[in-house]
Amino acid sequence: MTSSPQMDTSPLPRPRAPTMARMEQKDVLKALQRDHAAELKLAAQRLKGTARHTAIIPSPALSEMTGHEILLKPENLQVTGSFKIRGAYNKIASLTDEELARGIVTASAGNHAQGVAYAARERGAKATICMPQITPPLKVDATKAYGADVVLHGDVFDEAAAYAQELSEKQGMIFVPPFDDYEVICGQGTIGLEILEDVPNVTDVVVPLGGGGLGAGVALAIKTFKPEVRVIGAIPEGSPAWKNSFAAHRVVEAEQVSTSAEGVAVKHPGDLPYALLNEFLDDLVTVTERDINEMILLMLEKHKLVVEAAGAVSLAALEHLNLRSRKFAAAPGPHVVVPIMSGGNIDTVTMGAVIQKGMIARGRIMNFEVELPDTPGQLVKVATLLAKERANVIQLDHDQFKASSHYTNAVSLGVTVETNGPDHIDRILAALREAGFQPKRIY
Repeated sequence: MTSSPQMDTSPLPRPRAPTMARMEQKDVLKALQRDHAAELKLAAQRLKGTARHTAIIPSPALSEMTGHEILLKPENLQVTGSFKIRGAYNKIASLTDEELARGIVTASAGNHAQGVAYAARERGAKATICMPQITPPLKVDATKAYGADVVLHGDVFDEAAAYAQELSEKQGMIFVPPFDDYEVICGQGTIGLEILEDVPNVTDVVVPLGGGGLGAGVALAIKTFKPEVRVIGAIPEGSPAWKNSFAAHRVVEAEQVSTSAEGVAVKHPGDLPYALLNEFLDDLVTVTERDINEMILLMLEKHKLVVEAAGAVSLAALEHLNLRSRKFAAAPGPHVVVPIMSGGNIDTVTMGAVIQKGMIARGRIMNFEVELPDTPGQLVKVATLLAKERANVIQLDHDQFKASSHYTNAVSLGVTVETNGPDHIDRILAALREAGFQPKRIY
């Protein structure tokens, strides 16, 4: 991400093993010289009848929150539940019959796996998918359902990718990279073409960055056909590889990745995505886990849409955008911003935890403890007070052994209540104090 269109060609440090193989610089330069407009249009033609042209969804809630017109690009409603089908199918459609007969292998945290499995089945090829052991069971089962063989290997994506490339070298299968590949990137870029077609007045597009294939494809499409539109990347604070790489002016591997958004939990960005984003990306925004959880909950409540954590990263970035600083002259009035919701494959256990965290973050659930005299009627007194304040009790934990002193004739009462927001929580706690209690808020 720089004002200069020249790619940084300084020597790249070799990452620590195990990791996926690096894309050769000569191949990166060769890809940058291709006819991007023609290749993007070819990808769109290949995807007709396979990938959905996902319809733009206006978001009054987010528009009111940000003061700009927010239009959602719901790739969570895509075939296989993610944008990944686009790049996977475009890549596999470019292979010869001889290459398809050798079989296909890839690595993925989940969504690319399903895209490759689906595309391989459509093209009559055998697919082997290497996935990290942390991959949610929903994504493993969905990948198997498309007829692919699944191998669980390693703790993070990069370790699974290294193993997939090892299988490719030993067994002669064609490796389909999840992001560091020109055909894959052009397939993802068809999202940008659809946005330009459906929202001709778009001013800003926000895209989550993991390996960088989606961001690079969208940026390539937008800047090829309408360069005045800004493309903004979004990353979780626990996945700093892109931030570190842009700061270093070269691809660097993150020492540690820790985020619930496993779809963008990549230690090592792609070399070709870096080259494209270094030239075309206008801004980079970092979001918190709390931001992500809140947006998953908001999508459920306001739009009845299921969005996975990685797919909510672009939504979480909306409140942090600096739209006043533009590379090009901005049109008067509010911006027209299109965040890309990259996927919706989230298992029910994770969804339940995310909903609870999101409700806590938004002040919709509160838990507190209070010590009560161990005499009849105290519990009823607290319950009556909560009912008066219209706090819906979810759980009570009445335990005399939790009291600060076993000899004070007191019991500890833990209460979880559903609330209407931070102001409501303040009123509840104030009412308890006025009644002579000393509540201690836990969360």
